[in-house]
Amino acid sequence: MKRLLILLLLVAAVFAMQSFGATELPVAGEAAAAAKSPLCGTMWSLAPALLAIVLALIFKEVYSALFAGVVLGACFVTQFSPLETVDFVVNTGLIEGMKATTGVFIFLVILGAFVCMINQTGAAQAFGRWAQAHIKSRIGSQLATFFLGILIFIDDYFNCLAVGSVMRPVTDAKRVSRAKLAFIIDATAAPVCMIAPISSWAAAVSQYSAGTGYNGLELFIQAIPYNFYSLLALCFVVMLVLMRFDYGPMVRYERNAIIHGDVHTVLPEQSSQEQELSGSRRGRLADLIIPVLMLIGLETFALVYVGGILDGKSFAEALSATDATVGLPWGAIIALVFSVAFYRIRGVLSFRAAMRCIPKGFIAMVPAILILTLATALKNVTSALEAREFIAYHMEHSAAGLVNFLPAVIFVVAAILAFSTGTSWATFGILIPIVVSTFDPTSPLMFIGMSACLAGAVAGDHCSPISDTTIMSSAGAQCDHLSHVSTQLPYVLTVSAVSFAAFLLAGFVHNWFIVFPLALGSLFITLLVLKKRSAKAQA
Repeated sequence: MKRLLILLLLVAAVFAMQSFGATELPVAGEAAAAAKSPLCGTMWSLAPALLAIVLALIFKEVYSALFAGVVLGACFVTQFSPLETVDFVVNTGLIEGMKATTGVFIFLVILGAFVCMINQTGAAQAFGRWAQAHIKSRIGSQLATFFLGILIFIDDYFNCLAVGSVMRPVTDAKRVSRAKLAFIIDATAAPVCMIAPISSWAAAVSQYSAGTGYNGLELFIQAIPYNFYSLLALCFVVMLVLMRFDYGPMVRYERNAIIHGDVHTVLPEQSSQEQELSGSRRGRLADLIIPVLMLIGLETFALVYVGGILDGKSFAEALSATDATVGLPWGAIIALVFSVAFYRIRGVLSFRAAMRCIPKGFIAMVPAILILTLATALKNVTSALEAREFIAYHMEHSAAGLVNFLPAVIFVVAAILAFSTGTSWATFGILIPIVVSTFDPTSPLMFIGMSACLAGAVAGDHCSPISDTTIMSSAGAQCDHLSHVSTQLPYVLTVSAVSFAAFLLAGFVHNWFIVFPLALGSLFITLLVLKKRSAKAQA
């Protein structure tokens, strides 16, 4: 009710301001002349995205926030004609948005079914049994958790639940606290998906960035070296494990695990205990490795095939020219068919059971599909309002020196928004259309600004107590959720601080080969100082 009241008050305020007339600001090119509404190409073109951000921050819920932004933008485009507004929301917003992302939807559903099949075969449990027999130390168990998280880069949901279920018996045996296990899972799930070109995240980001003058997947790949938070978070896990120390609340949990064998310290809720990956015990290690490698290989081939590698293009050229919304479902369908046949031949999953995994996979991906639809609809609305032309005009006429600070500012804004709403997808769904409108497509700042948006979204999501990835990391590790949030918060803040400094420097030094080593060295020195202080405190 509060959300509806806020929206109605905002619309009423706009009506009142319209009574006095709206001052149209200049826009670049001939966009203003072709505008259907006097609000197109003005500061009001930013209002739908800003409304979505404000409502998401206030109510910590993204579905209604995104929809409210779409409705407000439709009101602006149609000059508040009721029937035309409804038609614009349904057709230009939702239907056109779904048409544009159909390939991504197919990929997400197939991915959900693929994950469900792997769980049903018992392959994850088979890997756990193998790991228990071959991993001999605490450090080894933590690094094995990390590398398994790196291997499962297709989807963060699958990553959290699969890695937690597989490695939990191994880390328990080596007296690694559940809080530490949950942190390692969380610190690899989203960050690795954010730097993997073959993932559901890459498909979504490439769709959000359509219309920037770049191929969406090409822009995602070009932004990877500047995604400092994701890269540093992965390095941070390895450093922390090899340096054999912890700080903050994690110290108490790890001490209880090592000295007393108490891996919980705080027992998880019953709901977390029930989050198991169920399946038969007939599954073997090969039932996990072969389908995953098959999926990765077929997705890679599909992307370069769609990009024209058989037409004489090089691998890099084909990958840059590909259409992820076609390539990803193309490869996923073939991988799914081969996996069904493979499991049937192996006798670990019947054809009927495999078919039941398809609707289960669809259900698991409904939240992601809904967010993608609404965010794409919001992008369509802001495009109709010519928000990009408006921002481009003012950025062109503003002080050039201020533009260099924008990557750091974007990183902070994205982190705050993701922390408040608990979702990375909605965050970069809201911000990417704004970011790509801010920078010159030919400037290196385009890649850096995009990376800052994606990195900030991952950072905020990583430490948010209402994030689905954070919740599933707790569930996968069977760790008390608040214990997981409180113990990993200092770690996230440490990596975020170094990442902020890196984006600040990258705004002026447009070379990741210089900035990233400096950021990595700074992170290492920070950990050395923290380790020294921790040793003094315990002395």
